[in-house]
Amino acid sequence: MADLAVHLYGSPVGILTGADWRTFDFKTTPETFERFDLMSTILSEAIPLRLLPDRKTTARRRNFFAELLPEGQARELLAARARVEQSDVIGLLRRYGRDVAGALEIFDPDDANEPARPELRRLDGVGVRRLMEREVDAPLGNDPKLGRISLGGMQEKVTLTRADGAWHQPLGGYPSTHIIKPRSDAYPTMVFDEEYGSRLARQVGLLDYKVWIEDFAGLPALVVERYDRRPAGGPPQRIHQEDFNQALGASGNQKYQEHGGVVTLKRIAALLARATADGQAQLLRLVTFAVAIGNLDLHAKNLSLLHPDDSPARLAPAYDQVPLLHHPTDGRLALKVNGVYAARQVTAADLVAEGETWGVNDAEAEVESVLDRVAEALATQSPLPGAYPNLNLELEAHLDRLSHRQPRR
Repeated sequence: MADLAVHLYGSPVGILTGADWRTFDFKTTPETFERFDLMSTILSEAIPLRLLPDRKTTARRRNFFAELLPEGQARELLAARARVEQSDVIGLLRRYGRDVAGALEIFDPDDANEPARPELRRLDGVGVRRLMEREVDAPLGNDPKLGRISLGGMQEKVTLTRADGAWHQPLGGYPSTHIIKPRSDAYPTMVFDEEYGSRLARQVGLLDYKVWIEDFAGLPALVVERYDRRPAGGPPQRIHQEDFNQALGASGNQKYQEHGGVVTLKRIAALLARATADGQAQLLRLVTFAVAIGNLDLHAKNLSLLHPDDSPARLAPAYDQVPLLHHPTDGRLALKVNGVYAARQVTAADLVAEGETWGVNDAEAEVESVLDRVAEALATQSPLPGAYPNLNLELEAHLDRLSHRQPRR
C-alpha cells in the first residue's frame, strides 16, 4: 500500500512507510528541510528530524504515531469502521489521521476515497445528542464515510467544531475545536466535577481555555475548548503538541508509573528542563494543584508539551482536572510524589521535596503559592448542581490536611 504523507503546520515533515504495525517507520524527505531545521524537535522531543532514521530509536518513532490513536472501546469501534485490526496503526491513521492531537495531518495522497476538501455539517442540539448516543456508529463523532478524527484517551467523547455561533460535525479532516463529554450513567457527577476542577484551575492560573456544561436536547455534557487550536480567519489553526507518553517512549497504560516505571515526574521534569525555559516550575504548579484537588489521574497522557511554530516549546495548560477522592478507587496517584502514591498521604513538604529534586528554584514558594490560590478559589467558587454532594467541603478538608500535616519521618 502507498506511503502515508505526514504534514506538520501544513508542510511536509515526512512519510510513514510500511503496512505492518511491527515494521512501519517514519522517514523525513528532502521536502522536510525546506521548512524545518535538521535535528529540530518540533515534531517530537523523541524524534529529532534527521536525514536518515536512527535504528536505535525505531521503536520510539512507531510509538509516537501509535499514541495518536485512542484506547479501549473507541479504538475498537474505529478499527471496525475502517475494517482493520486494532493493532494496525498504519491502517487506522490512513483512515483517521487527518485531525489528531496537535498540528499533524496524516493521509494517503493516492487514496481515491480521500475527501476532496474538508467541510462542516451544522448540528442542532438534537444532532449533537444523537452523535453522543451513537458511539457505535460514530466513534469520536466521526461520520461513517467522511470522518477523519483520532484522539487519544479512554473516556467517551465526541469532537466538534464551533463556527458562526453554532456546532458543526467536522468532515474530511476539518479541524475540530471542542471536545464534548456526555454525562455518564455510571458516573453521573463526573462531568460536573470536572467542570468545577477546571474552573478552579482557571482561577489559580493554570489554564486559559473555556470549559462549561451545556445541555444538548436534555443531555448535559462537558464542553472543553481545545488548547491545541486557535481561531483564524478561515478554518482554525492547529498548534502542535505531544503528550509525555510520546515524548518519553511510553505506550498505553505505561502512562501510569506503576505500569512499568517508564514515566516519572522526575523524567518529565528533566525533559522540560531541556526543552523549555520555565517548564519545571510550571510542572510543579500543575502537580501541586492536582494533589490539592485530589486529581488521581494526572498521568503522562494528561501532561503535554506544546510545540508552536512561532515560539519556543512550553508545557501545555492543565487538562482533565477531575477531583476523584470521593470515587471508590484505591486513592493512588498516577505518578508518585516524593515516593508517595497515596494521595491522602502526600504532604506539602513532599511536593516541595519533589520539586527540589528537579532543581526548581524556591520550590517551597511555588507550592505555597498554589495552595494559597486553591484555598482562595474554594472560598469564592461553588460546584454546579449535579456535582458530587459536599464536594467543596471535602476539597477544603483535603487541602487542610495537605497543608498542615507534618512531614513523614
